[in-house]
Amino acid sequence: MIEFEYLRKGVYGLANAHIAGTMAGHLGAAVAAGYFIGEDQSDLPDGVFLGIEGEIKRVVAGEEAIWWNAKQSGVSPADLFKPLPEEEPEEAGIKSIADALQKNVGETRQSGHNIIFASIAMRALKDHGEFATPSVVAGIRKLIEGFNSAHAGRGYYGKQKGWLNGQQVKLPADDAFRPYDTIQEMVDVTVDELIDTAAVRKQGFGGLWHVINHAAAIAELDRLGFRELAKQALPAHHQHVCLWRSLPNVEVELGPVAKAEQDPRRATYWKGMFKRDEARLTHRIKTLYGFYAILRFVENDAKRKKAEDAFLYLMA
Repeated sequence: MIEFEYLRKGVYGLANAHIAGTMAGHLGAAVAAGYFIGEDQSDLPDGVFLGIEGEIKRVVAGEEAIWWNAKQSGVSPADLFKPLPEEEPEEAGIKSIADALQKNVGETRQSGHNIIFASIAMRALKDHGEFATPSVVAGIRKLIEGFNSAHAGRGYYGKQKGWLNGQQVKLPADDAFRPYDTIQEMVDVTVDELIDTAAVRKQGFGGLWHVINHAAAIAELDRLGFRELAKQALPAHHQHVCLWRSLPNVEVELGPVAKAEQDPRRATYWKGMFKRDEARLTHRIKTLYGFYAILRFVENDAKRKKAEDAFLYLMA
């Protein structure tokens, strides 16, 4: 298991993130997600939990403080994890976070970060009501409200076109890719996309990390009882996949995709060397949580094995 104190730190990290900017939510979300891996997969070897805790400690220490200008804002990574005042919890306050999310969940916002951060926070507060204090709820609500005017994210379209944000991309009509009707359809598309494109070098819109985590966040909201909100979020994930599919293969320019040799559910994986650039420190943890959250929807053993193999490209 992962030490419970990390969930507390993750909640504070999410609640304080708004003072630095929306993308500062990466740190608290990764720490809380790391704790949830221990809750969801408590039978993993101790060496896995030690490895995850090691990465969480790096996050808390500020090793990936690339999401905001700490000098300009005057907010350090340590500031994000400062405890908020001790107050009596008000679990009804979670609804105000859902209300804030409802205002921006219908379109892709920063590669799905709005719902990814909100879903992790809402699970923490719903499952562990002692954290649902007025100060924590207010802070998380401000974080989610910060995405109201955010664009869909950015994608790299090669040397000639460079980086374009989602509003600059004209997506071709695709009558074959119809909108989702259910969570299961969204998960099926996400897993197929992982299997089909994990080895393809694309860059942008959060990569497959976010396509997966966006789907997991929606599925988790549905599981937590926010079913109407989850349904309203389905078009945003559909748009996210369309943007991902519009990206070209840039392997010739940027090189091939690396693949992990070990399964991250084995202790040997955490003893090896893996990449921490390209924001992999926070995204490795969040995607470990997100991938297994949606894998439970896959009943076909052959497809599960293909997905688990493709997932190793994200764990390099």
